[in-house]
Amino acid sequence: MGNAEKQLDLVWEVAEIAKLIGRTQRQTFHLLQSGQLPAKKVGGRWVAERGKLLSFFMEPAA
Repeated sequence: MGNAEKQLDLVWEVAEIAKLIGRTQRQTFHLLQSGQLPAKKVGGRWVAERGKLLSFFMEPAA
């Protein structure tokens, strides 16, 4: 795998994550804080991998 293939498509900040998943910032913050979204806090900022977020919403509900 080359470097370009290894690069992650990261989404930084609650506002950008909210836009991607179609939720309000408040809803998104709650989902992040409660661990319901596949994201991490890095240096005080939320970050998520775009592919993981999208596949998370494509999985069938348990």
